[in-house]
Amino acid sequence: MSETFDLILKNGTVHTPGGAESVDVGVRGGKIAAIGSGLGDAGEVIDCTGLDVLPGCIDSQVHFREPGLEYKEDLESGSRAAVLGGITAVFEMPNTNPNTDSAERVREKLDRAHHRMWCDHAFYVGATADNAEALKELERIPGTAGVKIFMGASTGSLLVDDDAALSRVLASGTRRVAIHAEDEARMNARKDLRVEGDPSSHPVWRDDESAMIATQRIIGLARKARRRIHILHVTTPAELEYIARNKDIATCEVTPQHLTLAAEDAYPRLGSYAQMNPPIRSAAHRDGLWHWLAQGVPDVLGSDHAPHTIEEKAKPYPNSPSGMPGVQTLVPLLLNHVAEGRLSLRRFIELTSSGPQRVFGLVGKGRIALGYDADFTVVDLKKRWTVGSDWLASRCNWSPFEGMELTGKAVGTIIRGHRVMWEDALANEAVGEPVRFEATEFA
Repeated sequence: MSETFDLILKNGTVHTPGGAESVDVGVRGGKIAAIGSGLGDAGEVIDCTGLDVLPGCIDSQVHFREPGLEYKEDLESGSRAAVLGGITAVFEMPNTNPNTDSAERVREKLDRAHHRMWCDHAFYVGATADNAEALKELERIPGTAGVKIFMGASTGSLLVDDDAALSRVLASGTRRVAIHAEDEARMNARKDLRVEGDPSSHPVWRDDESAMIATQRIIGLARKARRRIHILHVTTPAELEYIARNKDIATCEVTPQHLTLAAEDAYPRLGSYAQMNPPIRSAAHRDGLWHWLAQGVPDVLGSDHAPHTIEEKAKPYPNSPSGMPGVQTLVPLLLNHVAEGRLSLRRFIELTSSGPQRVFGLVGKGRIALGYDADFTVVDLKKRWTVGSDWLASRCNWSPFEGMELTGKAVGTIIRGHRVMWEDALANEAVGEPVRFEATEFA
């Protein structure tokens, strides 16, 4: 007697832990229930002929601006952009208004997100000098991705920049701590290097050394505290070389924009739309990131999706805010790099699925295997297309990659067996649920 399933994905190239296979995938109760051929009947069958079925892609750094800054983005619009781009889960950052720095504010975000966000989700708790001792409890709230430290000032008011306060934060808790590593003291001393009206001076002000000093400081403090850390949006080859010597305690992230854009072209062409923290740097920096990516040093990709309105970005530098949208373009940008031979599809899967699972201790996500959540990013590796404004869903309504011709696109986003997006069309309702972590499930 043949089995019955809620959903079967048929005729695709399925990327399991064993590699690419021409098999079907059966889904029951939101979980992967069978992988093979001739699986039987299903309530829904999706024909994936000519398509690749990847584990659901996870973006572990987004800023969706809710509460307090919803005119830039909110949890619904940001997550809608995510699933249109092939993302099945996101980790959202705490620099909202008010900051996400207490149990009450974490739970408020979780309540706001429930079945209003299109993708699964987790929320970071922002570290402050005032809540340091409470973090060991806050990081255990189900639905939290852990603790985030801003060592250098960026959008919002979260900042922990002195060694004493950093040590207190690192001493409170056990989960891996996410770090924005730029040295506040050095950047304050270099503010006069900003040139009014010239965003190309942004990486001169927030220079390589600002990043390297902070990375070295936090790794040293983490060693003393015996605390694992995760360094976000690394922009310099020197940092990656240093992190490579400290992988026992430090994991790290790179972003699609730092792998794609270069200062020599980006600032003349995009102006303040290329402005972010840490900055877009030179082509030599970009090529250096690719070198260390090939060496296996970065663990994950994150978009650092950080939208601002067109009116805000149009202000003359340095009054223009730092940040750019990116959650919707993460998958296609990297698939384009795959098409160009710079990145293997296996490494892409590692950076967007199995890497986040390993680094953050996710439960049931990150691979196509029996018993795991039925999360799939279905892609057409050969599709040639142009990023257009009509495709973009972020409330800010712009992208530094608008007009870019790409090869490769997500044609389907399936989350716990729900077909949330297919060929740019959304489902009738959002089904986002909190991501589960080993640290909170089994605490």
